[in-house]
Amino acid sequence: MVVSSLRLTPGGLQRIGRRLGTIALTLFGLLVLTFLIGRVMPLDPVLAVVGPDADHSTYMQVFHRMGLDRPLYVQFGYYLRDLLHGDLGNALLTGLPVINDIRRVFPATLELATVAIILGVCVGIPLGVYAATQRGRLGDHVVRVISLFGYSTPIFWFGMMGLLIFYAWLGWVGGAGRVDLAYDGLVKPVTGLLLLDSAMAGEWAVFASAFKHIVLPACIMGLHSTAYISRMTRAFMLAQLSQEYILTARVKGLSERQVIWRHAFRNILVQLLTIVALTYGNLLEGAVLIETVFAWPGFGQYLTSSLLLGDMNAVMGCVLLIGLIFVFLNLLADALYQVFDPRTR
Repeated sequence: MVVSSLRLTPGGLQRIGRRLGTIALTLFGLLVLTFLIGRVMPLDPVLAVVGPDADHSTYMQVFHRMGLDRPLYVQFGYYLRDLLHGDLGNALLTGLPVINDIRRVFPATLELATVAIILGVCVGIPLGVYAATQRGRLGDHVVRVISLFGYSTPIFWFGMMGLLIFYAWLGWVGGAGRVDLAYDGLVKPVTGLLLLDSAMAGEWAVFASAFKHIVLPACIMGLHSTAYISRMTRAFMLAQLSQEYILTARVKGLSERQVIWRHAFRNILVQLLTIVALTYGNLLEGAVLIETVFAWPGFGQYLTSSLLLGDMNAVMGCVLLIGLIFVFLNLLADALYQVFDPRTR
């Protein structure tokens, strides 16, 4: 019976083929867009290499060496060829391959965003459910005010106020960076996630220092995501609680807890998956302000520095990674739909 349920029908194969075709087309469009961004932005990659004081002959030599004298379609062909070989070019900021720089800085952002989305889900969903069950009452108004404040207040203001209060005045959290300077480099990076690597290595002093540094920026990003997730959860729950099947469940004598969590909440899981996936993607690519305030050596800070320097190889590599992240998260959400909602299979 299980085997027969896993057997692919012609319609299933056709849907898989359409999905793979859509993914391939999306990725190709992303590549074209990424390439064009690097060519139409008002930044001269040659000047970023030779500097503004270089003479014309030096400028033209670098211009030809970079292949900018070729037609756009030829440049795009070389770009695809290099990309298929894992070559995104060298970064002007570090002089290293862009792919190596991204491998170095992305785990820091991944760790920060993951802790933030865990906080956002664990706090935002219960708050949203509670607000929906208390519609029009004091609890509902309190949650809505907190959500509005957390979502509308600039995140960099939260960062500066947090550093002033919890670091400078109270000394409860760490300051800039991922870890105290005394512990920097003591743990060999395995996953790139400092909390996980230090725990695996048994370096609990490093773990404690890393935790003190990540707790404040993660809580600030988590507050921002909590505000959005709680608002959407409340809206989804209110739509379900007004349905007739909820009234029927109550008439049958089910407890309020069963009505809310077993019936109403189960029917909003698919919608929440989309919200959580998109929020996580936004945290991964939108952590620029928090990483700047906290001097967090992550992906957002690397992208900002590269953009200000005019390093188009690094910028194009970062843009491509952001697009791949959102494609992957959408695919993951679609796969989870079928787990939580059998009607979508």
